[in-house]
Amino acid sequence: MELDDFRQWLDRYGKAWVGADPETAVQLFSAAAAYHELPFEAPMVGTEAIRRYWTDGAKNGQADVRFEATPIAFAADTGHAHWHATFKRVPAGTFVELDGVLMARFDDELRCAEFREWWHRKET
Repeated sequence: MELDDFRQWLDRYGKAWVGADPETAVQLFSAAAAYHELPFEAPMVGTEAIRRYWTDGAKNGQADVRFEATPIAFAADTGHAHWHATFKRVPAGTFVELDGVLMARFDDELRCAEFREWWHRKET
């Protein structure tokens, strides 16, 4: 995997989020991927768990999503990026702004095998 592959993966990840598309999101991950949303909670493991997370969150819980990500480091099979997202929470209608970093480790098929994110939220 190269830096350009990582940039393309981030672009597809962002399009899946903006499009509220769990099926596209799941295709970015390996079958046994570990998805760590919060550092002190157990990861979601496998595509079914990731699909549920994206369905409950992005598809059913968010609207008007905007996302951007910039790679900050890439070596061998692991990339790090800074990202920023905004959305409206459904049904509350509150505006959410997230700023974070992520780490994604990839398998030989360029699918994410381990995903970790750390973020801060501002909600109004």
